[in-house]
Amino acid sequence: MNDDTVMPKAPLKRKPVQADNIIAVASGKGGVGKTWFSITLAHALSKAGKNVLLFDGDLGLANIDVQLGLTPERDLALFIENKMPLKRLISTCEEIGVDVLAGQSGTASLSSLPVEKVIRIRDALIELADEYDYIVIDLGAGVDRTVRILSSAASQALILTNEEPTALTDAYAYIKLTHLAGLSNTVRVVVNQITSKSMGDRIYNTLVKACQNFLKFRPPLAGMIRHDTKVSESIRNQKPLLTRHPNAPAAVDVETIAKSLTGPHTPTE
Repeated sequence: MNDDTVMPKAPLKRKPVQADNIIAVASGKGGVGKTWFSITLAHALSKAGKNVLLFDGDLGLANIDVQLGLTPERDLALFIENKMPLKRLISTCEEIGVDVLAGQSGTASLSSLPVEKVIRIRDALIELADEYDYIVIDLGAGVDRTVRILSSAASQALILTNEEPTALTDAYAYIKLTHLAGLSNTVRVVVNQITSKSMGDRIYNTLVKACQNFLKFRPPLAGMIRHDTKVSESIRNQKPLLTRHPNAPAAVDVETIAKSLTGPHTPTE
């Protein structure tokens, strides 16, 4: 991995206001299991007794509602059009005990929103954070402006990657921009779809080596998730993994990651 990839324009210059209980899930690259992980993480936090909001921040390609088998009557477009406050767009997925704020799938205009509208979404999420133990944001793939602005609200950013070279390169790109924005203390790495611990260590160390060489920064590891055929089965059936196969290896791994997040960042009552 090298650092000669053409990067997007400079990230945010100033550190914005953050909420201690917002967790952003990023991947850099699509197709590494980010949305599934966001749903399963939110479900694991709910099972641990936390009040959780799951926000579909993949503007334009939103699919949390699809994976959960939901048909929300309201979505983010109503907030963007100034027709309804964010709070009134929330629905509840009873099956996982999590509130859901749906995006609007297939609407390209949402993926190219003006900066001020994206900032307005971010600020509204920060305001909502007072009403939840945790907000989990499923960010869009890539490192574009929308992803960077939404992730800036989070006190914890989990970057999901796997063994694919493009996944590692894009994960590094996300970490680099976060580091340049002065938010590197929020980043933790999750290695997905491993077949052995040695494989997970190799993937993580490859990413760490690039970060240390070029950024002089070592992102900590949040955890590893084992390759599990039960994951694809649960997605096909639009059933949460922790409901359908609560003892599956990947389910156990995500619950372990959730427990690691509920320490010093747990909101005070």
